[in-house]
Amino acid sequence: MCLADSAVTCSGCSTSPMTVAVRLIHKITHRLAAMSLTLADVRYIAELAKLGLTPEEEERFRDQLSAILDYFARLQEVDTSAIPATATVLPVRNVMREDEVQPSLSREDALFNAPDAVEGCFRTLAVLE
Repeated sequence: MCLADSAVTCSGCSTSPMTVAVRLIHKITHRLAAMSLTLADVRYIAELAKLGLTPEEEERFRDQLSAILDYFARLQEVDTSAIPATATVLPVRNVMREDEVQPSLSREDALFNAPDAVEGCFRTLAVLE
């Protein structure tokens, strides 16, 4: 199945348009059978991420990103048709505790180390002009 989602369609699948990132991943993974990324692909990805890369970094990232995409290609070969779709593999539970009223600091304790206090309030310098 293709990763697309709405106005650009894939010639190899029946999908609709995609976001820029999904379109890029889609283009690369469809082209990726046994190919590696080109330096132009790495430069395009770096441009999308607003990264300035040296030629050495471009080479290194080309190899690293190609290896990652090879893993994606291998994962796409796995038959998952018998596995039901799940949002999470962990049981859903509330991790928040119940609200309980607890004693808080007195005004004097809260202002004890304040550099400047006026009428029981913190006094600060103006931040807006």
